[in-house]
This record gives sequence, C-alpha cells and structure tokens, in this order.
Amino acid sequence: MLAEEKDPEDVDGSGGAKGWATSRVSLRRWKVVCAYDGTEFEGWQSQPNGKAIQDFIERRLQAIFERPVRIAGSGRTDSGVHARGQVFHFDAAWKSRPEHMLRAMQVGYPDSLRMLSLREVPMSFDARRSAVGKRYSYRIFEGFALPQDTRFCWSAGRMKLDVEAMQSSAALLVGERDFASFAANRGKPYASTVRHLRILDVRRTGRFITIRAEANGFMYKMVRSLAGVLIDVGRGKLAPLDARRLLEMRSRSEWVVTAPAKGLTLEKVYYRRPKGWDMDGEAQLREGVEDE
Repeated sequence: MLAEEKDPEDVDGSGGAKGWATSRVSLRRWKVVCAYDGTEFEGWQSQPNGKAIQDFIERRLQAIFERPVRIAGSGRTDSGVHARGQVFHFDAAWKSRPEHMLRAMQVGYPDSLRMLSLREVPMSFDARRSAVGKRYSYRIFEGFALPQDTRFCWSAGRMKLDVEAMQSSAALLVGERDFASFAANRGKPYASTVRHLRILDVRRTGRFITIRAEANGFMYKMVRSLAGVLIDVGRGKLAPLDARRLLEMRSRSEWVVTAPAKGLTLEKVYYRRPKGWDMDGEAQLREGVEDE
C-alpha cells in the first residue's frame, strides 16, 4: 500500500512536519513505548469528549501526517491508572530515520504524557496480541502522602498494615490458577479466567509499601482486586489464608474490594516469553481482553 509522506527533515518549532516529500513509500508498522500520569486523563481508550490518552496521541499523529492515524494499545488502563511502559502500534509511511518521527511525536501533549521510544516492527506485530506478559506495581503510603507523591500512591491514612501477613497471603496466590474471583465484570464473558501469576509480592521501603504483580495476562481490574484483598489482609480485616479461600470460590464476592486507581502503574509489557511462561498461558492472554 502506497501513500505520500511528510519530509521529516523539515520540522517546525512545534515538532510537526512541514510540506510533503516527493517520493511515495509503503506503509510501515511502528511500535511506541509511552509513559503517563493517568490522573487527569479519562483512561487509555478513546472517549467521545476526546480526553483519553489514545485521543491525545491520535490528534498528534494526525497533525504530523495530515490524515487520521489509529493506534492500537497493549491493553486499556482506567482513568487514574499510570504507566511507565505502555505500548502501542500504528501504521504510517515514513522514509526517514525513526528518531525524526519520535522527535515530532514528543511534543504537543500535556506534561503528563511522554513518548519514550519508537521503532519499526514487522506488520505481523500487534501491541496486544503479540504480548506475552505484563508487570504492574501498586503503591501504598502508610500515612498521608506528601502532595508530590499523592497522585501516584494510595494513602492508607491512620491504617497500619502488616506487610509480613500481606506477603504470606500473596504467596498463596502465585501460580497458574483460575482468578475468576479477582476479575471485575467487563460486560461479556472471558474466554478463560485462568492466568499464570508469576510474581505477587509485597515490599516495604520506609512508609511506602509496593505490591508487584507479573503475569501472562490480567483480567479487568484484576491487579487492583488483588491489591484490595492484600490491603484487607494487612489491616486485619482478612486472614492471610482467606485470599486462598476467595480464589477457590471462583466467583466475585463482596469480600474482594477494588483498590483505588491512583496507586496502580503499568510498568512493562513483555514480548519475549521469560522462563516459566508456558505456551498455554500465552494463548490465554491472546484470547482475552485484559487490563485495569
């Protein structure tokens, strides 16, 4: 497929390309890694009011290419959820070096959204379907966080959390299991609710407590549901063994509370399968729509 494309050497002060190149080039697929503070966005997925992260990126791409360009992300994040390593792809004609396109893409957004890297990938690459795993973190502050931290963590206030009990409970959930109890209703059934949770641990650094979760895929609000249960274990509302009992119920109950969005960050999307992730788990990720 051929299309006219902009001359990336002719870039104006705003990062947009000026004029048209005389050559005709084929569409190519581009993989981009971006980061964002999700506080003031209405999630990742495009919204009618144009305030989602996808909307801002697509408007910038339209300004660069002077035509609509659709992007496809590795998954959706809810309003208030952050990312250090969200991945998306798009198709566009571009004959010059990738760094010229990245330079044009790095301007025109709020300070809370940044493009980190860009590279050409095969047309068979798909940001969601090619992914084989993800890593999230959930941050808690034991007390009342300072203003510069409060956007990126959940403040526990006067609540004291037993991190040792939280870690003991988390260890009971690691492995390939049916996590239906920790999935929120997304409006349609999942192809499978089995996921391989490779890592679920809890660490304290001073007054900050971080829950880290890594798996071959996550269902809607699954990480925040895991965090909510571990927080309730830490505060003594649930016993460490209760997390395993909730898992074995294989259905959502009122005991599974979704932790607030502001503490959650998508850290990394994996496209190479680490040791311990089997092919069955990879297939389950590709079948389902996951994410927070």
